[in-house]
Amino acid sequence: MRMRQLVARAVLLLAFASSNLAAGPALAVDLAAHRALYTLTLGSSKDGDVSAATGKMAYEVIDACDGWAVRQRLDMTITNRDGQDIEMVSDYTTWESKDGLKLRFRMKQTTDSAVTSDVAGDASLDSPGGPGTVHYTVPSESTKPLPAGTLFPMAHTAAILAAAEHGKRALFIPLFDGTTPDGAQDSSVAVVRWNPPGETKWADLSKLANGRVHVAFFDRTAGTQQPDYEVSMRYWENGVADELAMDFGDFVMNGKLAEYAPQKGGC
Repeated sequence: MRMRQLVARAVLLLAFASSNLAAGPALAVDLAAHRALYTLTLGSSKDGDVSAATGKMAYEVIDACDGWAVRQRLDMTITNRDGQDIEMVSDYTTWESKDGLKLRFRMKQTTDSAVTSDVAGDASLDSPGGPGTVHYTVPSESTKPLPAGTLFPMAHTAAILAAAEHGKRALFIPLFDGTTPDGAQDSSVAVVRWNPPGETKWADLSKLANGRVHVAFFDRTAGTQQPDYEVSMRYWENGVADELAMDFGDFVMNGKLAEYAPQKGGC
């Protein structure tokens, strides 16, 4: 059971397959600083090993003037077929420069209070659309190259939204989000539909275009055909997400936006 970053950012990984979107339309997208709380419920169990699951996910995006500060906490209690409860917690924090060229990250996961993964470091890109480097400090000192075209999480979110608004439906892009010690991943994104504004329980979101997006993440290993993780969601044009479906392989968790509050920020 491998937990990765979502949305909310989850996510976030589009660019035109053969263009330098990171230096163009993606940066024009007006992302929203906000807080969101999601209620998680079991959608399905593929092999019957998970008999029940509940949880919550808190997600916060702060406009820190020259960068975006993000924190996501995912807390799930999973009941296996033997009736045993297992608590899985993931804490993920990042700071990403608004030009999309620098990222600091920390990801810590626990299962029943035992640390199962701890990753931290910083990454940089040589230029928009260019290659880059990630320097890990945890779990050990190491440096890995990032391929040309790599996007960091908030730039990915902006790229997804720009692609959808420009009528793009299928995209492929390297993503580095700092959730594993393995460097960048490949991502395949499908924009299922993009809709005009429509009424929701959140007044400011009702004014925004929105659509359904599906993202699959793949290890950058030759011959890899099965995704490591998949997520689909409803995205509004400002980067707020709802109606999540997170496929962890053995089971699927659904996420519903329970609380939402825009946040002030900037210089």
